[in-house]
Amino acid sequence: MTAHGDDVRDGDAHAGTAADPQSSDGISIPEPQDRARSIPEAAVARLAVYLRVLSGLHEREVHTVSSEELAVAAGVNSAKLRKDLSYIGSYGTRGVGYEVAVLIGQIERTLGLTQQNRVAVIGIGNLGHALANYGGFPSRGFPVTALFDLDPDLMGVPVGGIPVDHVDDIPRVCAERDVTIGAIATPAKGAQEVCDRLVRAGVRCILNFAPVVLQVPEEVEVRKVDLAVEMQILSFHVARRSQEAPEPPDSGDAGAGAPQSENRDVNTGDNPVDGMVVRP
Repeated sequence: MTAHGDDVRDGDAHAGTAADPQSSDGISIPEPQDRARSIPEAAVARLAVYLRVLSGLHEREVHTVSSEELAVAAGVNSAKLRKDLSYIGSYGTRGVGYEVAVLIGQIERTLGLTQQNRVAVIGIGNLGHALANYGGFPSRGFPVTALFDLDPDLMGVPVGGIPVDHVDDIPRVCAERDVTIGAIATPAKGAQEVCDRLVRAGVRCILNFAPVVLQVPEEVEVRKVDLAVEMQILSFHVARRSQEAPEPPDSGDAGAGAPQSENRDVNTGDNPVDGMVVRP
């Protein structure tokens, strides 16, 4: 169990642990390595969000959290959260919910965060500089330990305390510094060549910021971050909201005897509701 309690809180499932072969209901719980293989990609992304929320609770010395509270903070429904946490063998405790510190440990083990993953950034332009100087990486177990570029003026220049090496040195430097993740922040033209060098260096996980689809062997995992695409998606939502916005009433209808709008202001009249937006 992650915690102990006698009362039943709605929404918290029966207790169970990651180490037990069976839950309290007799349901078989897979071993940790089997669980990791069975977790859907979308659930992995949500586990990272839960970890961020839980870390914030831990910093505020909050020791337990219910599934409903954690779900609201993470922006999901409680049923989905309990399903996601069941993949890692965490079932909460009746009347208490989840023990924050224990759940952080379970998620960190599942996400492979119990050991550091050293990061190399390739392409030291504006984005590369930002990645190299971002303090959130080392604090979460992803220290940037190598930087690469083609510009001769950058060679040996420290960025974020790390000297820049030439891309030709990727195999040697990545091996020496045990790099496990490569972040490609180059223009599209050179991204594939950089990717090939990382793969030859034994790097099997790549974060790609370049606007190009990379070709990699099956054993290499690539995550693409295209900020322009994200902006285009947001543009779609802006356009859709503007199309759905109600047209302003004709000023000619404001005179006496004009019919009142069905969408009355909820903050006026006999029963005002402060701060609420009502959409018909």
